[in-house]
Amino acid sequence: MWTERLRQYALLMRLDRPIGSLLLLWPALWALWLAGEGHPRVLVVVVFVLGVVLMRSAGCVINDYADRHVDPHVARTRFRPIATGKVGTREALLLFVVLCLTAFALVLLMNTLTILMSFGGVVLAAVYPFTKRHTHLPQVVLGMAFGWAVPMAFAAQTGTVPPLAWLLFIATVLWATAYDTMYAMVDRPDDLRIGVKSTAILFGEADRHLIALIQALFFVVMVMIGRQLQLGPFYYAGLVVAMALAVYQMILIWRRDPAGCFKAFLNNNWLGAAVFCGIVAHYLMAG
Repeated sequence: MWTERLRQYALLMRLDRPIGSLLLLWPALWALWLAGEGHPRVLVVVVFVLGVVLMRSAGCVINDYADRHVDPHVARTRFRPIATGKVGTREALLLFVVLCLTAFALVLLMNTLTILMSFGGVVLAAVYPFTKRHTHLPQVVLGMAFGWAVPMAFAAQTGTVPPLAWLLFIATVLWATAYDTMYAMVDRPDDLRIGVKSTAILFGEADRHLIALIQALFFVVMVMIGRQLQLGPFYYAGLVVAMALAVYQMILIWRRDPAGCFKAFLNNNWLGAAVFCGIVAHYLMAG
């Protein structure tokens, strides 16, 4: 039945689990509101929101294709469509191409600089799933893939990519590295057994302390951004809420319980929302 095929494609794209799209969306929204000084163009916002969903879906598809021989041996992933054989590898690759082309069609509504930068985003999305076999830093590459929306947003909104955009890109990489390490802590026993690499494995017993350090660096960069743009107290109030959430996440992961680590990972959606609310509130109050 074609309805069942569509259901399997939706599962492959993780449409039933929007957390990945939300974590990708928040930095894009931060960038759009900062670049637009609180008033980003509606078309740009629509294109980026739809693009986030499409590229996150494409990333999930190519990730499962790359992990097709690994997922059956990991408890959390063994029922994914490719792992169970419900979606073939050729189907998955075709779906990846269709999603990327659809996202690119949206980008064609933007300026030339944004269009050119979109190729970098596709490369990062395609390369990330394969890095876990060759480096212990796939979380950093994921951060770069998720953060690429930041300079693209500045390019789309202003036609340039100022140094501030790259500072926000660095902040996004730090944030993603922290929360994806929490996520990797869930799979660490299985990853060690099958030879998949991650920052959770690289950090070892120092995992909690290094995550805390990375989170601290993220907030340092966000304060730097606030100072450069002369953002007001509402922005910093958002950061304070985000810091409280980061502390809560550290409590959740402290015993390295998989359920707690996964809950901490999910909680980052609220951290990203808190930062965004602070940015929006600043510009609303500033008039």
